[in-house]
Amino acid sequence: MLRFSLVCLLGLWAAGTSFAGSWADGLFDEMSRDFGSVPRGPLLSHPFRITNKTNGPVQISGVRVSCNRCSSAQLLKSDLQPGEETAVIVNMDTRTFSGVKTITVFVTFSQPKFEEVRLWVQANARDDVSVSPDSLAFGTVKRGTTPTASATVTFLGTSGYQITDAQSESNYVQTNVKELSRTGSESSYQITAKLRGDAPVGKWYTDVWLKTNSAAMPKVRLPLTVEIESALSVSPGTVILGQVKAGTEGERRVIVRGVKPFKITAVKGTDENLTVKDNTDEAKPVHVLTVKLKADKPGEWSRTLRVLTDLKEESEIEFVTKVQVVP
Repeated sequence: MLRFSLVCLLGLWAAGTSFAGSWADGLFDEMSRDFGSVPRGPLLSHPFRITNKTNGPVQISGVRVSCNRCSSAQLLKSDLQPGEETAVIVNMDTRTFSGVKTITVFVTFSQPKFEEVRLWVQANARDDVSVSPDSLAFGTVKRGTTPTASATVTFLGTSGYQITDAQSESNYVQTNVKELSRTGSESSYQITAKLRGDAPVGKWYTDVWLKTNSAAMPKVRLPLTVEIESALSVSPGTVILGQVKAGTEGERRVIVRGVKPFKITAVKGTDENLTVKDNTDEAKPVHVLTVKLKADKPGEWSRTLRVLTDLKEESEIEFVTKVQVVP
């Protein structure tokens, strides 16, 4: 009985060891991605994010995929210092397969010690569904706005398919489903996505998942991409006054834009030699600032100026002024 117990314990220990995650597994936000049901044709893409959570440098020596014909993988950065991030971008070409396809992505680490992490991606490429356009692509938008994007999803070969719900993986996206048509051989739906005004600045993506009444195709993926710019922008970001003779003045103009009318309440970083004047005291979406320098002593210098506004969110923006004062 004792021997049997020891054997069981050893077996459980061995099983636990074999399934335990390695130090490299812990660097990934996720280890798998299921694209669900998708139309045949589009290129599917997903980034697996990696963060160096160790106390020393991490080196990734390579990535490879189990199917070179239907997939590819690209590493954005191979050397990571503590706290730095990178990603493995995995692509699946749905033109090369039909039905369910699963591929494995091998990520090899060489530092601080050798380790190989296995990721997997899966998709169900189908000929009985089409999406036009391929994604909800918002392009570049300003933070604080609430733009919308739409796509048409069509089920082919039968009119029995229905979209029962649409949910985004991001809380910053609101979705709506509208049935457009239904005939004997197909049904079409319009999917509309609307961004919230407080969506974060940056280039990001998410997925909208369409739930259907079909057991063979329970969910359809609709990718969403957007690049959100700050509610304030300044042009140019660096004001080059060039060479200015000591005892003279140099000036340049800077344009500050907002998503809605605003007032500039102050400009920090000025003094008696470096001044900034607004062209208006009114609330406007565009302000032209005049940056003027009274050059006194020769030398090169730069200064960061901070523009304050009455906007409730992202109310500040900075630009740099550079000048060379010559005798």
